[in-house]
Amino acid sequence: MLGVTQRELVVLGTSSQTPTRRRNHNGYLLRWDGTGLLFDPGEGTQRQMLLAGVSAHDIDRICLTHFHGDHCLGVPGVVQRLSNDRVPHPVRAHFPASGGEFFARLRHATAFDETAQLVEEPVEGPGVIATGPFGVLETRRLDHRIDAFGYRLVEPDGRRMLPDRLAEFGIAGPDVGCLQREGSVRRGDRTTTLEEVSEPRRGQRFAFIMDTRLCDGVWELAEGADMLVIESTFLDRDADLAERYGHLTAAQAGAVAAGSGVRRLVLTHFSQRYADPALFREEAERNFGGDVVVAEDLERIPVPRRDS
Repeated sequence: MLGVTQRELVVLGTSSQTPTRRRNHNGYLLRWDGTGLLFDPGEGTQRQMLLAGVSAHDIDRICLTHFHGDHCLGVPGVVQRLSNDRVPHPVRAHFPASGGEFFARLRHATAFDETAQLVEEPVEGPGVIATGPFGVLETRRLDHRIDAFGYRLVEPDGRRMLPDRLAEFGIAGPDVGCLQREGSVRRGDRTTTLEEVSEPRRGQRFAFIMDTRLCDGVWELAEGADMLVIESTFLDRDADLAERYGHLTAAQAGAVAAGSGVRRLVLTHFSQRYADPALFREEAERNFGGDVVVAEDLERIPVPRRDS
């Protein structure tokens, strides 16, 4: 289980169909406070975890967008590593229900002593698929050549305590915790409510979008995301190929970020046909004036601090 204060994306791989000398197949671990979500572990993910300092114990959920090999061929190694390292907590696996046969093959690709508890929770359609201390995990359907889903993690809205107001009302020490838990605290002849000494605080959002054309699901997932991790397989000069094979361009990714109020845009899933990764940034920035990250293997990208 992870520590309780960390929110970052550990990038394990950033290539698309074919890995390169610099880029492994896909793989992304989201550290979200006490929860670790492993997205789309492609071939070689187990070794990339070692290089990145990621333990099998860090994984609480495995989330697959679809069953093309560059997004799932690392599942056998990861699943077996859970047992080899004797991970004590259940690990839940989400994947398109239509690919259940593929997941079964990947899960039992070879003989091994299965001691870890892997709980399969297939995704039947868009909507909420899990809730917990992390908030709400949702899916939306994407537009690819086979069934595909994107994921969004939404933290519940909360309230931010205002030190000046707390001091004004004489609230300090254990009374602050009581106020947060109970919604009010009474001292003497006065009751102070949470609303009097705090302000609304919007929960953070993380979105993960892989192989897809532009569709409603892309926009719904990206809406208001503090961090959007999104494929940008092609550059705009090859937009016809992107449409044909069910992918996005860097320009489209930038437009989605701009239109959805995204704070940090993380581009990934790059075709091996392009030698200069700076081109992806330049193209995305034509449409999006915010923070753009061109992901590199083994990079750690923090979720932006709260803006309010």
